[in-house]
Amino acid sequence: VQLQASGGGLVQAGGSLRLSCAASGIVFRFYIMGWYRQAPGKPRELVATITDRGSTDYADSAKGRFTISRDNAKNTVYLQMNSLKSEDTATYYCKARPSYGSVDYWGRGTQVTVSS
Repeated sequence: VQLQASGGGLVQAGGSLRLSCAASGIVFRFYIMGWYRQAPGKPRELVATITDRGSTDYADSAKGRFTISRDNAKNTVYLQMNSLKSEDTATYYCKARPSYGSVDYWGRGTQVTVSS
């Protein structure tokens, strides 16, 4: 199983980024996908999830600013991040969990840095 996250970078506060996570080695359409983030010295936290059926859920900090989506034909999950704030600075990770099980697969993170 491989989860390859990309799209991070340096952006000014108020700007936007779109993260992508390409999955391989799994039957993507059967998996719940999630984006998490971890800032230095802080625990990893949930940002957003999308089920195999397309239902979404967001952390309060992401509501209204971030949008998670998936393209099953491309085995890819996205995180559109708008109105970025300095507190969004973190390493962002994607996670895959089968809808029928409890094994979690994690990708390597992509760094997002928001300058104020």
